[in-house]
Amino acid sequence: MPDAEDVRTIALSLPETTEKTAWSMPTFRVAGKMFITLPAEETSIAVRCPKVERDELVMAEPDKFWVAEHEAYSAWVRARLSALDDTDELRVILTDSWRQAAPPRLLDAHPELGAPPMD
Repeated sequence: MPDAEDVRTIALSLPETTEKTAWSMPTFRVAGKMFITLPAEETSIAVRCPKVERDELVMAEPDKFWVAEHEAYSAWVRARLSALDDTDELRVILTDSWRQAAPPRLLDAHPELGAPPMD
């Protein structure tokens, strides 16, 4: 089961990612744009996710994904770390969120991170 240290390790391995405390919790940013939050209890994460995909994720796997009430109108989803299969799944989720926040110059410079994995 992935944990908060796995989140930190994977997030900081992504290009130009920095960690910054905001709202008394760790957040991770690329080129100044937030793409992960790690709430205080460090048992879940919030990541960027287009609303259509987010709704599909929540419906398909409600034990894994949910939307916090204050994020209902934004493009963010929560994931329970204990419900993730492994660090590979965590890496896919974090990288997808990074892609949504990264500027085009970073996507162009890192094509290996620029396309979502094919199922």
